[in-house]
Amino acid sequence: MAARGLFSSRLGFILAAAGSAVGLGNIWGFPTKVAENGGAAFVLMYLCMAFLLAYPVLMAELIIGRAKRANMIDALRSISGNVFGTITGSIGAITVILILAFYSIVAGWMLSHLADSVLSIINVDMPWLTESSSARSLIFMAIFLVFTALVVTGGVSGGIEKWSVRLMPTLLILIIALIVYVSFQNGAMEGWRAFLVPDIKRVLTPDLMIDAMGQAFFSMSLGVGTMLVYGSYVQSKENLPKLGASVALVDIGVAILAGMLIIPAMYVALANGVEIFSDGKLIEGPTLIFQVLPSLFATMGAIGTVVATVFFILMSIAALTSSISMLEVPVAFLVDNKGMKRKKATYLLTSMVFALSAIVVLNFDLLFGFVIALTTQYSQPLLGLVLCIFAGWIWRRNEILDELKQGGADVEHSLFWKIWPWYVKFVCPVVIATMFYRSII
Repeated sequence: MAARGLFSSRLGFILAAAGSAVGLGNIWGFPTKVAENGGAAFVLMYLCMAFLLAYPVLMAELIIGRAKRANMIDALRSISGNVFGTITGSIGAITVILILAFYSIVAGWMLSHLADSVLSIINVDMPWLTESSSARSLIFMAIFLVFTALVVTGGVSGGIEKWSVRLMPTLLILIIALIVYVSFQNGAMEGWRAFLVPDIKRVLTPDLMIDAMGQAFFSMSLGVGTMLVYGSYVQSKENLPKLGASVALVDIGVAILAGMLIIPAMYVALANGVEIFSDGKLIEGPTLIFQVLPSLFATMGAIGTVVATVFFILMSIAALTSSISMLEVPVAFLVDNKGMKRKKATYLLTSMVFALSAIVVLNFDLLFGFVIALTTQYSQPLLGLVLCIFAGWIWRRNEILDELKQGGADVEHSLFWKIWPWYVKFVCPVVIATMFYRSII
């Protein structure tokens, strides 16, 4: 087995893991869900799901990863001692490849709009960059995958950590700068009210709760092995409960910041004559990001081009910090299990993802929505459920405690250890299974 890399610092891990969690799921997906689920009512339920369900599953992945120092397939096989672990790990690896396949398409759209904004600054007009076409999707999706591969080939400390430490602070600065700018525009206060004042009657509706659970799992990159693999690169001396809490808080914080930007920006667009409602509901998804907001930027005159450029830089960075963690999951398997060189494994898998993405692009209406639903609404929650079973029922409790003690000798007496073992054993599986059942009936 090839020697495994390690994160060189606590900050490096937190920013890399948070970067995995912080992606289009936060900056596009979260505001989208807020828009279609009654504003602050969804925010409130998302916070509940993030802390009560997503964080315990995040901890299961981190603990399993560091204890086994392996990719998802080998780690789960080691715990189960049979084919159940291999099957679960393999489904996780397939799921993450499929997620990256549709994710890279959307990230390519971000890059094309960024290119359009940059060219607009120098008065070069290329409408093709923002017009939907298979050729545009294929070209920019390929460019995005190349960027992702270049980072992953650098390894853990020299690639993933190195770039996460640079990209994540940049992302946060850009979000905050845009929030400040948008908040001073006409219409912003109405957007703030929509984001912050909940419609209590909607908080406990089944559809909203299911959307909140799915968003929490997707935005934290849970169930598909990204956090498990990152956990395998954490130094033994680190306190895992504190590290996990830091990652969860950064992820939740960026999601909230994204909502603070996007929802007020929608109402600013409304004040500028841009239509933000469709059939009585706030517009969401691609229409929001690629039509409503660009229309808003266009009403701002010269400064609008600069704001658009900053916004799509932000979106592209968020996409990249997540895609490198997704690609790392199958790369880690080929490096660990098959003894393949990292560079060869990275480009082999990048080519595979490109081929899958191309199939989706060329059969867009049939496959795009299907792949998203299959992976994020069904596979991720079910994998999260199975990881709870591994951590709560299959893996010996004493082994988990011994692993946690490496980063804190007194962890046995902590509030985390008094709650987490039984919570991940009994509460999380029942809640996840119940909500998954409600989502398919």
